[in-house]
Amino acid sequence: MKKTVFTALLLLLPGRVLAHCPLCTIGAGAAGGFAVWLGVSQGAVGVFIGAFGFAVGLLVAKRFKNIPNYLFGLLSFIFTVLPVATLFGDVHGIFIPFMGEYGEVFMINQFLLGSVIGALVLIFSPPLSEKIKEIRGKTHPFQTMIITFSLLILVSIFVEIFLF
Repeated sequence: MKKTVFTALLLLLPGRVLAHCPLCTIGAGAAGGFAVWLGVSQGAVGVFIGAFGFAVGLLVAKRFKNIPNYLFGLLSFIFTVLPVATLFGDVHGIFIPFMGEYGEVFMINQFLLGSVIGALVLIFSPPLSEKIKEIRGKTHPFQTMIITFSLLILVSIFVEIFLF
């Protein structure tokens, strides 16, 4: 019996850490929780949770070499965001004036829209960091993490003020 428990524990514990960016992953989740605590809109919270969900998938993807990273990111995003979206039911109307004769109003889930925006920010932050590195010729410590969090915060402020 002891050997079975010991073997099960060894299988559950990782041999080594292969992280995409553990600071980004933990930070995005913590920022989402902090945003809820502050009482911001569900769209702004969705920005952080969407980034967190996608980042967790990229973290897991490092274990599998033959499968594209973004496939794990997408699956993790779906399995993280959709269950949490059931807790956030706020629907908001967005008026688009140039559609149709009088314009159109689309009803969207604030949390889901924010989550998609957060995942897109997470996807485009590393290439932006590489471009900055290419232009400057050098990099700062934690440059990609700083850029990612700065963009997530700026985008969530934009979502909070202008969208919802």
